[in-house]
Amino acid sequence: MITSSVIAILTGVAFVAGVFDGIAGGGGLIALPALLLAGLDPLSALATSKLQGSFGTGSAALEYARHGHIDLRKCRLIVVTTFLAACLGAFAVRYAPISFLSAAMPILLIVMALYFAFSPRISNGDVHAQTTLPRFAWTAAPAIGFYDAIFGPGAGSFYLLGFVTLLGYGVIRASAHTKLLNFTSNFAALLIFAMSGKIFWILGLCMGVGQFLGARLGARLAIRNGAQLIRPLVVIVSCAMAIKLLLDPANPLRAFFP
Repeated sequence: MITSSVIAILTGVAFVAGVFDGIAGGGGLIALPALLLAGLDPLSALATSKLQGSFGTGSAALEYARHGHIDLRKCRLIVVTTFLAACLGAFAVRYAPISFLSAAMPILLIVMALYFAFSPRISNGDVHAQTTLPRFAWTAAPAIGFYDAIFGPGAGSFYLLGFVTLLGYGVIRASAHTKLLNFTSNFAALLIFAMSGKIFWILGLCMGVGQFLGARLGARLAIRNGAQLIRPLVVIVSCAMAIKLLLDPANPLRAFFP
């Protein structure tokens, strides 16, 4: 039984998660465990987390767009391909090689954290692109959207890495477009979860209000402080996600660290 006091506490938790999501992602590291502690079963917690998280990523994307960091007309193709790939991933989740992903993702996240910590390409200004936006829209973006739907941890960091390394975006612009694609893949997964009947709608919507406000604040802080704030938080969030995955008793890598 979810009481009004529990809903109020979780709404506050969602606000904090939204601040992180608006800056560097990783709000799910806060919201999902809180939902599990509140007594939701894992599938209901994941479904409800997608609902409240969609408010946060959507709010952050709108805030970045309002400040001119997203050209929505140029992003139509990348949004469509990411959405379709995420829908496909949600349907294919039962066939996903979860054990392989559980083993590979912590390593990739640590490598990514090192890249963001030491790469000179991480700055507020754009640099030379390695590919075009349409090519990115048909390759990297849908691949990450597919991954986000079937597994999830680190998807925001992978989007951010792609925009920085492949498209040469400055970190603020990259973060802005990351939120747009995060919202796209979250919303696609949410549609699939909605058909499962596992979403706690009242709780998710209340948490969504907290996420919306928190992500709006986080996006404003990111726009104001740029790489000085986004860079260290991406490193911290990536390492935190890697540690969380490594601590999972079901992770195959635990066999090497008894």
